[in-house]
Amino acid sequence: MSAAPFDHPFLSGLLGDEEVSALFSAQADVQAMISFEVALAAAEAEAGVIPAEAGNAIGDALSQFVPDMDALRVGTARDGVVIPSLVAMMRKAVGDTFGSKVHFGATSQDVIDTSLALRLKALSSVLSSRLNAVIKLLEEIEARDGSIETMGHTRMQAAIPVPAARKIASWKDPLVRLRDKLDEATRGVAVLSFGGAAGTLEKLGDEGAEVSRLLAQRLGLEAPERARHSERDGVAGFASYLSLLTGSLGKMGQDIALLAQNEVAEIKLAAGGGSSAMPHKVNPVGAETLVALARFNATLVAGMHQSLVHENERSGAAWTLEWMLLPQMAVGTAASLRTAATLLPAVAFNRK
Repeated sequence: MSAAPFDHPFLSGLLGDEEVSALFSAQADVQAMISFEVALAAAEAEAGVIPAEAGNAIGDALSQFVPDMDALRVGTARDGVVIPSLVAMMRKAVGDTFGSKVHFGATSQDVIDTSLALRLKALSSVLSSRLNAVIKLLEEIEARDGSIETMGHTRMQAAIPVPAARKIASWKDPLVRLRDKLDEATRGVAVLSFGGAAGTLEKLGDEGAEVSRLLAQRLGLEAPERARHSERDGVAGFASYLSLLTGSLGKMGQDIALLAQNEVAEIKLAAGGGSSAMPHKVNPVGAETLVALARFNATLVAGMHQSLVHENERSGAAWTLEWMLLPQMAVGTAASLRTAATLLPAVAFNRK
């Protein structure tokens, strides 16, 4: 049993998404953190901040490193973040000679935020592929059914006849616009976090900017002028994008559910959910799921905007709130696109 529907034993079949959930697993998070530390050591060795032998030793030792997850759980409860315990394990794995060079000049938020950046960049690739697939399905429905006359409805009342293409356009065009905006939203989060204790890279002296450049290059992220520890507009903006995407899919789902009502019958669903009491029903489960996920993300995005309020150079409370909300929004968005891709092949406008 799980407190969240996304990894629930059976609710995950409706609302979950295994591919994107994997990006937010503890294993994926830790692996991205290890990647940060390996890349940091290599960048610092290249810049002459640590000996080349130290960079090689850290890379070799951490390539086979597997942390004690139970110990990380205990350490996180104590420290509020996982990094002190994780770095202690890494230093032990590297050994006495070069262990002190692990995590040199970095701080916990550098590692945690960069891990998130790497995984959100991977998420963006998944969303792009799925979004393109959904748009293509809508284009196919439009080509097949666009000329069919349907009744337009304003304020839930019959208005005047409109072609089905008019309704389909109101589903497709927002998704096309959001596809065009995905790269911009991703640029706001695919950013290296590297600032040290208070964002000044004080331990690296004159080599801070060069190490930051080399580190970002190795990780495939943008190197900002300074760490954005307390500047969370990029993360909140990405959350807003996720809510816009699920909201647009939710509008489509709501329309499909209404048009598939028996009394309206402007859309026929070739497949749907069954009823335990009324076997004749074909329930618009996919359409309803799109509506539910849209409303879910709309509630969580308000919390992400609360997380913009970081006090001074770093906040524990606002930062923790991100960890609680953003993964759920990401999985919900992926599930929404997956659901839409399953629903649309079953949608057909009725010819009269």
